[in-house]
Amino acid sequence: MATVICSSCISPGVFSRQQPRIAATTPEFSKVSCTSSLPSSKFFGKQSLKREENILLKGQDGEFSGRKAGSCWAHMGFPVKAVAVSNESVITTPMGLQVVETDKPNSRVQLNVTVPANVCKSAYDDVIKEFSKKAKVPGFRPGKRIPENVLVNYIGVPQVRSSAVEAILKKTIGEALSSVAGRALKESEHITSKFQDLEASFSPDDALSYEITVDVAPEIKWTSEKAYRNMKVKVELESDFTPEQNAKKEFRSRLKDLGSLRVKDSGGLEMGDVAIIDISCNRVNPDGTLGDKILSAEQKGFQLDTEDGANFLPGFVEALIGISREETREFRLVFPQTWSQEFLRGIHAQFTGFCKEIFVRRLPDVDDDLAPKLLEGCTTIDQVRTVLLQKHTIEAAQAKKQATHFAIADELAKVVIVDVPNSLLEEQGRQMYAAKLIELQAKSKLSKEQVVQLSSPEMVTNYLQSQKERIRDSVKQTLAVTEIFKLENLQYTEEELNKEVENAIDEFKRYNQEYDEKRVREQAEQLLEGSKVMDWLVENNEIEYSTLTFVQE
Repeated sequence: MATVICSSCISPGVFSRQQPRIAATTPEFSKVSCTSSLPSSKFFGKQSLKREENILLKGQDGEFSGRKAGSCWAHMGFPVKAVAVSNESVITTPMGLQVVETDKPNSRVQLNVTVPANVCKSAYDDVIKEFSKKAKVPGFRPGKRIPENVLVNYIGVPQVRSSAVEAILKKTIGEALSSVAGRALKESEHITSKFQDLEASFSPDDALSYEITVDVAPEIKWTSEKAYRNMKVKVELESDFTPEQNAKKEFRSRLKDLGSLRVKDSGGLEMGDVAIIDISCNRVNPDGTLGDKILSAEQKGFQLDTEDGANFLPGFVEALIGISREETREFRLVFPQTWSQEFLRGIHAQFTGFCKEIFVRRLPDVDDDLAPKLLEGCTTIDQVRTVLLQKHTIEAAQAKKQATHFAIADELAKVVIVDVPNSLLEEQGRQMYAAKLIELQAKSKLSKEQVVQLSSPEMVTNYLQSQKERIRDSVKQTLAVTEIFKLENLQYTEEELNKEVENAIDEFKRYNQEYDEKRVREQAEQLLEGSKVMDWLVENNEIEYSTLTFVQE
């Protein structure tokens, strides 16, 4: 026999030497429902109740397990400690939890939770009861009561301690979060205490403390009282072409598709001609010297239609008018702030164009016989022109409305004051990134496989980091819109909501995208709120329109 002396209670525990044992089967504990799913916690879903290691209590003569005299937590490896009394004011829940709430930056709240000893003991007893049902301890028949110390030694103190801590967390977290109920943002809870520290400090007869952080709905303030009513919004439209002009341009484009090209015998490039050009491009340094090549702006054998100047960099076509066959011409331009490639916006560049060939275009005679070829379903030229005008009138109105809403949103971000929670930043960023991928896929620029590759955690994280400020402004705009919708008592009908949901689902199905109908409905509500607020802001603020101007050197 070997005697192990407990320095805590000074009463000997008598243990009998035991042969090496097989690993016990750890019972699974049913989850305790709570208000939070805690998706980000390291303890839930990742911290398994099962472990392969089993550690016995050690005495001077080796490893021991067996019966003990009396009841002492220290004998079973649990620390004995005093509970410190805090001078802080605390919230006491019905379960007896003491919760200290502390405000943190970014609309985050820290909860210091102290679980009373009786709750810890109850959770520990539940764990022991579950283990006793599952464990097959040598020397004890199934269903026969197993002394607690024998069971703990057989299962292993670390495993019992780990399971008890998990049981306590699952049992108490929901109630601990009740102090922020109604304010807490979905899926923003994080347990900041280290699980290993909780295991080390756990003792069934003592209180257990842990920390949780949770994001709460931020307070919305304005730079001045109802600042959203007094905004001066400047809207820059990308084109000053009227619907009539755009309709004529499309008519001309469709007519050219039915025409033919022939090599120009003499003379330089004129408006209406088509040229084959080799283009190279370099950045222009601040001192006027040439810098690195801009590879995305270079192209060999590029077909330049001089009537399509609106599709090119502003000033590009004009710079090449007059160039002759086999002539090289250099010219400088500035990429506008609206350029699709963000990294080129505002860049000064020098282009070098080499003209390989020039063509003149022959167009067919315009009569009613040509109408069906110009536009399917039309029988006369007048009908073609009417349909095209209707199309461009609608597009112009939509473009103006969209530009107005974007400009208003930018102004809202300037007049709203809000401490944006990190969880909202991440959620909004992920939605923006997903929308960008769906848009690219819809334009057939990405295959389904490419979308999957670009959806990797690394790619998403890079986007969230590189676009953080842009995402922050987007969140501020969204919060501002929601607040205005409430302050101005705006409403939408159930019919409008159902129609928006149906349209969204149809679009998901069109592109074979998975969707959550509940989430689609929530987004539809947000879209309708945004639309109502934007329409209200257009009516209640000063809007000034102008056309973007482009720079040519």
